[in-house]
Amino acid sequence: MKIIQVIQKPQLRGAEMFASQLSNHLQARGNDVVLVSLFKGEGQLSFNGKQIHLGLSAKVRWLDYNGFKKLARVIEDEKPDIVQANAGDTLKYAILSRLLLGWKQPVVFRNASMVSLYIKNPIIKKLNGFLYNQVDAIASVSYQSKLDLNQLFPITLDKSRVIPIGIESIVETQRRFREERIRKNIEDEIKLVHVGGFSFEKNHKGLLKILKRFLSDYPNSKLKLVGDGPLRKETEEQAKSLGITNSVEFMGFQSDPMQYVREADVFVLPSIIEGMPGVILEAFDCQTPVVAYDVGGVKEVVKNAESGILVKKNDEASFIKAIKETIEKPELTRERVKNAFELVQEEFMNEVIAEKFSSYYKEIIDSRRLCLTAKT
Repeated sequence: MKIIQVIQKPQLRGAEMFASQLSNHLQARGNDVVLVSLFKGEGQLSFNGKQIHLGLSAKVRWLDYNGFKKLARVIEDEKPDIVQANAGDTLKYAILSRLLLGWKQPVVFRNASMVSLYIKNPIIKKLNGFLYNQVDAIASVSYQSKLDLNQLFPITLDKSRVIPIGIESIVETQRRFREERIRKNIEDEIKLVHVGGFSFEKNHKGLLKILKRFLSDYPNSKLKLVGDGPLRKETEEQAKSLGITNSVEFMGFQSDPMQYVREADVFVLPSIIEGMPGVILEAFDCQTPVVAYDVGGVKEVVKNAESGILVKKNDEASFIKAIKETIEKPELTRERVKNAFELVQEEFMNEVIAEKFSSYYKEIIDSRRLCLTAKT
């Protein structure tokens, strides 16, 4: 089976990183995979197969006939059995290219977020509804993402399936075990970590307010913020205004963010929008306890009081309480970490996820062929 994976651009964002990892595993299973990026990017993705960079302009998008034509040329040259569009503008380019240039391969869309929280304009909603009507299949990262999409665009109900995000295995020596890292005394330095781009969805503003209050009980705590993005400078200014600059470290982009997660006492995720954050699964694999807001598909992996602690969105007081419980009740924390580690090993490794995608592709291809046969 030959598969084309279309991504927004080479960047170290969840959708693109997962697409490249998935592509490696699909190739390991004997498939031929080509990774096609629409726009220019500086990220070095891990895919070890063929990559094609179209270098399109992000300024035209809906009217980018030359871009649609370039993608159609790739389809013609590579002759894939199926095309997967991975978030961003990829669905738009895939569907409009197919409609305007006449190629026939089925298109599956990777729905990686909560669509309704981004589509507010009624015109944009109609345009996206048109695209979803044309797509052959949709693989959502979580049941909540699927439900959200199905409610906003009912036409997607019968063509949707949940296939969660997966993570790469790490070598045993890179894990550290919770028994050696439990902190119980106020004199100890509590290491908190957050990994994510500086965007409004990740809610760094709320996280710094949480830290400010948490420091009153654990004054020796340190929060490491791993990542970069448009709101970083604003977040740095907020840390200054709150008087907590000595307790916050801005680590910037890191090629191995898990080194900080492995060292942390608690991984914190106060996002206000999420589809299915792979970084939580990576924290599970590192055997680092997790405290997160209950948004999107987070509850599908952070099962409250079983594999972590789940907190109602924007309930900062409860978030602080959850961090304290993680620190102050080591026996409960050990049990949750154990459950989380077993969950990710059994259900969320990329080897398992690649098998689910491979089976789904075969169903889509067979169904498409039957439809074309019936029309002729």
